[in-house]
Amino acid sequence: MASTRTHPRPPSTAPARLLIPFTPYAIITVVHVTALAVGATAIAAPTKLLLMPLLAVGVVWALRGEIARTPVILLLVALGLSWLGDGAGTFFPFAPTVVMMLLCFGLAHAAYIVLFWRVLARRPVPPWTIVYALWWGALLAVLWPHLGTLLIPVAIYGLVLGGTAVASSRAGAMIAVGGAFFLTSDSILAFELFWPEAPVAVTGPLVMLTYTLGQGLIALGVVRAMSSLGTRGGRR
Repeated sequence: MASTRTHPRPPSTAPARLLIPFTPYAIITVVHVTALAVGATAIAAPTKLLLMPLLAVGVVWALRGEIARTPVILLLVALGLSWLGDGAGTFFPFAPTVVMMLLCFGLAHAAYIVLFWRVLARRPVPPWTIVYALWWGALLAVLWPHLGTLLIPVAIYGLVLGGTAVASSRAGAMIAVGGAFFLTSDSILAFELFWPEAPVAVTGPLVMLTYTLGQGLIALGVVRAMSSLGTRGGRR
């Protein structure tokens, strides 16, 4: 009987325990994407600005006592910058919205790259990530005629996006899937912004659905990685 008391809690309880802090984020995500799909802008606009703060709250809740550690700090910085990008038109009315959005999200991706490549890396870059280089070339080739003076900023931003997706492939399956969804979101957004015939009624909800899935999976993946490190007595 004594030996059974030393066994860790059954792992089947862990996913539910980690998911609970992200319930508010999940609920607002559903409300926001649904509002976009039905054209309820009065609901979609404010709920968009709740997304990243609620995701950050979920991270802090799940990792209470660990928020001073490097991975958590980098994740929260990336979420904060993403929030500024989400509300670029609101927070920076004095500057071009697209430019400020690219700047904020570019800095968020830089934080993610450091997190995935230097802090949480578990394995080398897998060969299949060559698809991200092909994605970058194809996206620029298609959008080139419509980018005008934004060609170079978008090309650079695309490299940063691809870098995040490649880096995420080193940090575990959940984070890699999150990185792929994040890349998908920005790809759809690029067509929404720069392709004249883009059906905004369709692309808008898809952008936010893939974005919230990507950010949520990345955050949950980091929480799981931190929990695993804590269980093994890791120092990161």
